Amino acid sequence: MGGERASLTSFLDYQRTTLAMKCQGLNGEQLKRKPIATSGLSLLGLVRHAAEVERSWFRMVLSAEQGKALWPAVDGVYGEFLVEDADVDEAFAFWQEACAGSRAITDTFESLDDTVEFRGETISLRYVLTHMIEEYARHNGHADLLREAVDGVVDE
Repeated sequence: MGGERASLTSFLDYQRTTLAMKCQGLNGEQLKRKPIATSGLSLLGLVRHAAEVERSWFRMVLSAEQGKALWPAVDGVYGEFLVEDADVDEAFAFWQEACAGSRAITDTFESLDDTVEFRGETISLRYVLTHMIEEYARHNGHADLLREAVDGVVDE
């Protein structure tokens, strides 16, 4: 399949596609809905969180870019999960742009073993790609439950 790098980047893209699929066909109100009484999660919140995580790990960690959260925290709650007044199209555009940026940054590294220093730690491209696969996989599990609770759709 082209080696470890191709496998990691392919699995990450698969996870990104899975999140998009979980949101497909829903309207803004459905995407914002927090259908599980004990959770503040919504599908749109997961999309916005994915945009923030992409930007954090690839731009801020791997490229040492300065930046601030797209949706700042409010009273200790990640701002990306506060979706009541969110612009759905804007959120998806930010996420798609963040993913494209992450792919471009990944392409600047010659090796999975290339590292950067971030807050006193040495972090490799391999670590970031692996972490991002885990991040999406965990939240895609949430997305499965949210989608089923919103409209009953269950698929891969």
